[in-house]
Amino acid sequence: MIQSFKDLKVYEKSYALSVELYRYANTLPSEERFGLASQLKRAGTSIPLNIAEGYGKRESAAEFKRYLMMAKGSCNEMQVLLDLCGDLGYMDQADHGRWTGAYDEIGRMLNGLIEKWESERTKI
Repeated sequence: MIQSFKDLKVYEKSYALSVELYRYANTLPSEERFGLASQLKRAGTSIPLNIAEGYGKRESAAEFKRYLMMAKGSCNEMQVLLDLCGDLGYMDQADHGRWTGAYDEIGRMLNGLIEKWESERTKI
């Protein structure tokens, strides 16, 4: 039974991943502190933040979907940022592959939640 946004698996996974990537961003060279590191932190935390905010507005299916779509956008943004980290030599291939795969999964989970929420709301 889902009683809070914290009960959503996509929230749990995206939150845990945001903590992991936030810590990784702190290891980037100091010249990236206001560039790539800042963007990684912002985009990574944006996903669980948008899920939580959208869940708070879930009575409106359109509003919930809008926030989930913003979370998907941030998920895509993370893919680009991870590619940049890899191409700039800041991240090894193993970490890149693991984190890219994790954000692919989160994107699929968000798609599934959007579809499920829309179908459940139309039954009411």
